[in-house]
Amino acid sequence: MNKKAGLGFYIFLGIFVFVIMFPFIWVFLTSIKPLDEIYYSFAWFTTDPSLNSYVSALTTRPLMTYMANSIIVSSLTTIIAIAVASMAAYALTRLPIKFKGTILGLVLASAMFPPIAIISPIFNLINDLGLRNSYPGLIIPYMTISMPLAVWILSTFFKKIPFELEESAKLDGASPFQTYRKIIFPLAAPGIFTTAILVFIAAWNEYLFALTINTQDSARTIPVGISMYQSQYTVPWGDITAATVIVTIPIVVLVLIFQRRIVAGLTSGSVKE
Repeated sequence: MNKKAGLGFYIFLGIFVFVIMFPFIWVFLTSIKPLDEIYYSFAWFTTDPSLNSYVSALTTRPLMTYMANSIIVSSLTTIIAIAVASMAAYALTRLPIKFKGTILGLVLASAMFPPIAIISPIFNLINDLGLRNSYPGLIIPYMTISMPLAVWILSTFFKKIPFELEESAKLDGASPFQTYRKIIFPLAAPGIFTTAILVFIAAWNEYLFALTINTQDSARTIPVGISMYQSQYTVPWGDITAATVIVTIPIVVLVLIFQRRIVAGLTSGSVKE
């Protein structure tokens, strides 16, 4: 009975993984098909794999420029958001501040606004500051998306750290900032790292602000850049799927390299001693 249950579990797990991975598998298989097989016939696998779509994706549009813009904007957004959110979360969870729950509730509520509802005032702000088609012009609105979520997630991690450690640091004469920098921040590193990955991916995939604020081709990010591959009369699915595969590689590599830290952050505090 146990063997049957184990076999059933692995069959279910295999089906689940296949369903989750199917869109990515299909995109890759399409990217290596010749154009006539993409548009005029249907087959799961091609008998004549080709890299022409990858060459076209890299030469038709400045894909590497889009990737560089996304990497810079996402990285700077993550660094600034984590630095500010971690200090805010520390203050809201470890310091004697009144109405902590109300403040955290308001922080979470601010993350509930759909981007389309705030795009107009943010666009006017960025335009008045003269920051359109620049990195700060995207980092500022991205902060409005990432900061509330980062503060809320980090607050849950900071609450799990024993208060006795902080009290011992106070007895040794440490200031609140020293306690945060030397004790709380290192102990919450797994959670901070997981939050940073989530913020980075959210900034990497953001489309609406990038489409509205950065209209020059040299300032576009990957989601907007890929959408520009289509023309008035045709949709070059080969180029689009090839570009999708290329720009997905950095995220996959990032997750694979730091998967242990991500899992450690997701499971931090889940087991009580």
